[in-house]
Amino acid sequence: MLVVFEGLILSFWLLLICVVGIAKEGPVGLVVFYEKEVQDKVVALGLTTPEKIKKASILSSLAMFIPNLILVPAAVYFINGINGFPDAFIQLTVIYLIAGLFDRLFIDWWWVGRTKAWIIPGTEEFMPYIRGKTLAFKWIGTLVGFPILAAILAGLMQLLP
Repeated sequence: MLVVFEGLILSFWLLLICVVGIAKEGPVGLVVFYEKEVQDKVVALGLTTPEKIKKASILSSLAMFIPNLILVPAAVYFINGINGFPDAFIQLTVIYLIAGLFDRLFIDWWWVGRTKAWIIPGTEEFMPYIRGKTLAFKWIGTLVGFPILAAILAGLMQLLP
């Protein structure tokens, strides 16, 4: 039950990153999550600069990867008290899958795909923003990549005393 709660906390963290990222400039603030063609169009429209996109990329990557790669394994190891590779793998996988499914279903499918919150005026020709190869890549990353990451981190955790 604790891993479900931790998965929900990670989901909330992702939601918070998105809310903060679009709070000031709207979706232009997180145009880094859009396809390159959308980013180029937003720059051409004068809504942002490549430098701002790069800065947003660095900040959002740090905000997402530090919790995923450090805090989640630390919670599993120190709070949940893992007992070997299988326990660590299962717990990490459950946490990552909860957050990944939240991202795919709530953020990508509903919030980005079904509301007007993420529409950047002047880029409507690129809608839906998440499609084709990107959509497939995100689902594969969630359903295959996260368990692989969990296996790697669970293996590394076994090296700890």
